[in-house]
Amino acid sequence: MKKLLKGAAALTALALALGAGCTGKGAGETQNRGAAAAKIGVAMPTKSLQRWNQDGDNLKRQLEAAGYAVDLQYGGENDIQIQVGQIENMIAGGVKVLVIAAIDGGSLTEALKAAKEKNIPVIAYDRLIMNSDAVSYYATFDNTKVGAMQGQFIVERIDLANAAGPFNIELVTGAPDDNNVNFFFGGAMSVLKPHIDSGKLVVQSGQTTIAQCATPNWSSEESQKRFENLIQTYNYRPGGTKLDAVLCSNDSTSIGVTNALVGAGWNRDNFPITTGQDCDLPAVKNILAGVQTMSVFKDTRILAEKTVGMVDALIKGSQPEINDTTTYDNGTGVIPSYLCEPVVVTLDNYKAMLLDSGYLQESQIQ
Repeated sequence: MKKLLKGAAALTALALALGAGCTGKGAGETQNRGAAAAKIGVAMPTKSLQRWNQDGDNLKRQLEAAGYAVDLQYGGENDIQIQVGQIENMIAGGVKVLVIAAIDGGSLTEALKAAKEKNIPVIAYDRLIMNSDAVSYYATFDNTKVGAMQGQFIVERIDLANAAGPFNIELVTGAPDDNNVNFFFGGAMSVLKPHIDSGKLVVQSGQTTIAQCATPNWSSEESQKRFENLIQTYNYRPGGTKLDAVLCSNDSTSIGVTNALVGAGWNRDNFPITTGQDCDLPAVKNILAGVQTMSVFKDTRILAEKTVGMVDALIKGSQPEINDTTTYDNGTGVIPSYLCEPVVVTLDNYKAMLLDSGYLQESQIQ
C-alpha cells in the first residue's frame, strides 16, 4: 500500500496549484484576447457519466479563459453516428483544432479525412483514435500504469508475497471498442497473470481475456448482469465460495459489480477487494461505505490543462509539450502524446486527494 501511495503528497500539491489555476487565466489568455477568437471543436462521448461532464466543462472553461470560442458537443448516449455527425459539422463550421474523446476509436477514419484535407489538427483526448493519419497528438493518462496500479493494489492488499492462498479473483474490464481497454487490462494482467499462472490467484470462471471480461459501453447495468451470473454460477456468497478480489477497470463497471455483490449478501465487513478508476462521485461514496476498496484518480483538470496547452501551441504555430513518442501507435504510426500521472485513492487518503485539492466538496459525499 505504501508503494501505491508514494507521490501522493506531490500530486496533492500539484492539484492544489491547479485548483487555483482553474479559476484564473488559462494558457495564452493575454495573447488571444486581442484577436478574433479561433473556434475549437470539442467532442465528448456522453453526458451520462460524471467524468465526461467534468472533462467537457474543464476544457470549455479553460479554452474560453484562453480566449477561444468553443463548440462543445456530447454524442448522445454513446451514439457513434451522432458523434460522427457532430465532428463533420465542426469541420464544416470552420474549427481550427478538434479535441475528440471518441466513443469508438475506430469509427472516425472517414470523418477525419476532411480534417486532414483542411489542415485541422486533431487531438485525441484520453481515448486514442485508431487508423487515422489525421490525428496529430494524444493527451491522456498513463493508462498501462493505471491498470498496473490496480493489479499491484490487489497483490499488496491480499499480501500475495506472504499469504498461502489460493485466492479467488474475477476480472471485469470495459468497452471492447475503446482502445484504452488494451492498456488498462494489459497493465493489470502484467501484474496479476504470474500469480494466476502459479495458481495462487484462481479465476473460477476461467474468463481471463478482454473479450470474456469486456463490458459494452462501460455500462454499470451490463457489468452488474454479468456479475450476477458469475455469483449464481460459482456461488460467490458469504458462506459459499469465497471471493477475495474483483479487478474492475473503472468505476462504472465497479458500481455494477458492487450492486451485484451487495445483492448477494456481501457487506463492508466481508467485501472483496474491488478496484476502480476515475473517482466518480458514486464510487467515492462506495469507498466511504466500505463496498469499493480503491479508485485510480485521474484529475481531469490537469488533463484539460495539458490539452489546452496543446491547442494553444498549435494555434500559435509552436510545438506542443509531449512526454511520450513510443507507446501509442494508432495503426498509421506512433502518435506524439502527453501522459498525465494517476494516483490511487482509498479510504486512507481520499481527503487529501479529493477534498483538499478541491476536486470534490465534502457536502457532495455526505
